[in-house]
Amino acid sequence: MLFLAEFINAIRDFIETGGVVLLVIGILIFVMWLMILERIFYYLKGHRQLKKQILQQWLARADRRSWNAEQIRQAWISRVSLKLGGNLAIIQALVALCPLLGLMGTVTGMIEVFDVMAITGTGSARSMASGVSKATIPTMAGMVGALSGVMAATWLKRTARRERLKLEDRLLMDHN
Repeated sequence: MLFLAEFINAIRDFIETGGVVLLVIGILIFVMWLMILERIFYYLKGHRQLKKQILQQWLARADRRSWNAEQIRQAWISRVSLKLGGNLAIIQALVALCPLLGLMGTVTGMIEVFDVMAITGTGSARSMASGVSKATIPTMAGMVGALSGVMAATWLKRTARRERLKLEDRLLMDHN
């Protein structure tokens, strides 16, 4: 329990050091990773069930060579592709927002530095230190969130494409 209290205090101190923008970036990164994890769990569980169901329906069809059968196959592949893509566009938008919010944190932190300089003059390095940290920490957090999100979003896009192609190939193999 003591560890949890220390952890919460450390997080609170970090957020105070980075300012309100850091809290917004943290919430954004949390939501982004929830959506990424949802996609991963869908690929591991939901997609496999859907793929199995479609393959069973395709194999149960007597006619797999006609124009109508080809249209049905294309419609199923399109539906699977849409489900695989799920929240990828939203995830990519959140990834793009991370560095922008980091930049906003930089601007707000520098405004604080300039306010301190206007009040105390340029000789007080201690009074400017909190503004400088509020300028740099959100930038770092935004970039870390963006980098991790880019890597995850790229993996998700590749996995979605690979799974769609595997289903297309499987349905074409069973085209006979």
